[in-house]
Amino acid sequence: MTDGPPDAVSPLPDDVASPPRGTVVRPAGPPPETDLARTRRARRINRLLAERYPDAVIELDFTTPLELLVATILSAQSTDVRVNQVTPEVFATYADAAAYAAADRAHLEELIKPTGFFRAKTQSLIGLGQALVERYKGQVPRRMEDLVTLPGVGRKTANVVLGNAFGVPGLPVDTHVLRVTRRLGLTVSDDPVTVEAELCEMVEKREWTMFSHRVIVHGRRTCHARKPACGVCPIADLCPSYGIGETDPEAATRLVKEGPVRPAPNLVGQAGEWRS
Repeated sequence: MTDGPPDAVSPLPDDVASPPRGTVVRPAGPPPETDLARTRRARRINRLLAERYPDAVIELDFTTPLELLVATILSAQSTDVRVNQVTPEVFATYADAAAYAAADRAHLEELIKPTGFFRAKTQSLIGLGQALVERYKGQVPRRMEDLVTLPGVGRKTANVVLGNAFGVPGLPVDTHVLRVTRRLGLTVSDDPVTVEAELCEMVEKREWTMFSHRVIVHGRRTCHARKPACGVCPIADLCPSYGIGETDPEAATRLVKEGPVRPAPNLVGQAGEWRS
């Protein structure tokens, strides 16, 4: 080993010019993002998405907590558009939890068949009705710990109901939220429960529900799975993945999918209790 100054580094290859003696060569690239910086970036992202998508609301049609719970169960491995085509007849046929508990399996399966996995969903809906009647007097509970004990209900579904039917902050993590927040570098996990916890640490509690809506809409309209429209993305300056999609503004504009402006549901209580 040759002698040298305490901060000397290993020799560079012959075809690379050596730095001045005593210079420390450090890895290229920005330093790792701190938790505080990531939190500030997440909140800035939320504000910019709110400006870009003022119409971001849940896209499932419902008028009661039970209807939203049923619609969310039906939305698994399906689209909101398809579910909204099916639920009017479902809701008209099964008006309350007792009706689902006593449902004719074959008839219910036929009604929800277009949403896919209809046998498993029928089993969940019948079990849901029975559980609500037996344990909650036919009413949808307002607590996460109660909701996740119901058939067909996980944390995502529970958060959808809490945030949109009861006004209780919840941050549902679906495939769009997983994809977009990973691209944004807000998480590296692909586990929905882990991602939910990480995002809830960054985003203000009062914003949890709307942050989820905005990210979902952004994923559907702009940050597509196959080819995101990077060139017209409202949060491009905050995204470490910028450039994985179309960066030309004109070409990117053609990729953007605009959605219909929908009124935000104001339901906060059980069966028809609306804000005045």
